Amino acid sequence: MRMVFDIAARRAELTPEHPAFVELESGRQLSYRQLNDRAARFATWLGARGIAAGDRIAILCLNSTVFFEVLFACGKSGVILVPLNWRQPAPELAPVLQDAAPKLLIHDAENAAVAGELGRLCNLPLLPYTAYEQAVAETAPGEFDTAWSPDRVWYMLYTSGTTGKPKAVIQTPGMAYANAINIGQAIDLTSTDATLNFLPLFHTGGINLHTLPVLIHGGVVRILNKFEIDPVMAALQNGDCTAFFGVPAIYQALSLHKDFATADLSKVRSWGCGGAPLPVTLISLFAKRGVKVCNGMGMTETGPTVFLMDTAHAEAKIGSVGKPQILAEVRVVDTNDRPLPDDVAGELQIRGPGVTPGYWNNEAATQAAFTRDGWLRTGDVARRDADGYYYIVDRIKDMYISGGENVYPAEVEIVIYKYPGVLECAVIGVPDEKWGEVGRAFILPQPGKSIDAEALRAFCRQNLAAYKVPRYVDIVSDFPRTAAGKIQKQVLRRSVL
Repeated sequence: MRMVFDIAARRAELTPEHPAFVELESGRQLSYRQLNDRAARFATWLGARGIAAGDRIAILCLNSTVFFEVLFACGKSGVILVPLNWRQPAPELAPVLQDAAPKLLIHDAENAAVAGELGRLCNLPLLPYTAYEQAVAETAPGEFDTAWSPDRVWYMLYTSGTTGKPKAVIQTPGMAYANAINIGQAIDLTSTDATLNFLPLFHTGGINLHTLPVLIHGGVVRILNKFEIDPVMAALQNGDCTAFFGVPAIYQALSLHKDFATADLSKVRSWGCGGAPLPVTLISLFAKRGVKVCNGMGMTETGPTVFLMDTAHAEAKIGSVGKPQILAEVRVVDTNDRPLPDDVAGELQIRGPGVTPGYWNNEAATQAAFTRDGWLRTGDVARRDADGYYYIVDRIKDMYISGGENVYPAEVEIVIYKYPGVLECAVIGVPDEKWGEVGRAFILPQPGKSIDAEALRAFCRQNLAAYKVPRYVDIVSDFPRTAAGKIQKQVLRRSVL
């Protein structure tokens, strides 16, 4: 792509009065014309205060239309947006701000206290939402070039930093368009579609699944300021959402809702899941309700969409993440980056226009992330079957070696999920004097159920080689999770080592 175009400006020309956003809590609605106008006003305001192309501004907020107004304002002006994790306290966020060096921090009322502390810690000017609204109201919209370089930095998403210094994954306009094509053609997205925006906006899912693709296609995005089960379940039943995307924890919450067994879910035509594999038990449970949930796979570094299972094969290829989408190319390789044949597991590598150019201000991390011939190293172990469908085996770093044998925890977890009463599980490797490492399973039972640890181990032995059976079984009341709902295995490791 030689250039891409300002999404808000083009949609304002094509469908000016069509609703772009509806906030479900407040009822506030923005048309595409209003979205573009407000973004242009704020872009002009930024320029008048000397915040220019290449400068950074940060935002700390729950989900709202303002976030996307600011995002498009940054697109118009060339300013780089840095979304912040509202679940983190100020001391955790301060290193991100020190790395990004923004010239301004925008925040909503819910995050005013943390924003104030960050302002003091980092000597950073603040712009609360009330002042933002005043700025938009008092500033006339300027003129901006609607042609954008596909490769320039639009916004940056910081990794959690749990294993070291946080890294900022560069996001570009070209990545946004590639993702819109990848997910759009996979689910047949059109201007008649509506999606729910509730995943946090400091993650790629909150921005790109499916919000930006729906806006590019001219549909409507309905916003909840964060995930709450009752309004999400209501929206799925009343037609407010036709294309739904959630992480496994969201599907788990839906399955436990009091209305799940009787809810009319027929108005949603596309159900996608990512962030982590959806357990087979949940896929089967939703299938009994007539819902085909399609597992997918992507990364912050890939924009994110790479894989999505097609509904025609969702049940026949259960556990697969599907095939790579039209603007993504993948390969499975050995430790020397040599392609492997079908049904042999190796590292998954990706290339295409949806892949990030690298990490902000971190050349060492960028170089380490790519092969010499330009493939992104995912750190995931995958295999491809004879029909071209891919399966994510596990993370390379999660593999452990027991008695000289490689053990992928995901394989063990698949078996544990089949045991009656298991709601969620996680397996890690822990040190062992005799075998080097052995498995330790953490089990979250279904509400009202109990799990007998020895009976569970016996069940595993019936279905797994002895070296794969967890030596230890811990029953837990919940898991440490990322903001996207993923279980934090590194926290579990620290808790027992």
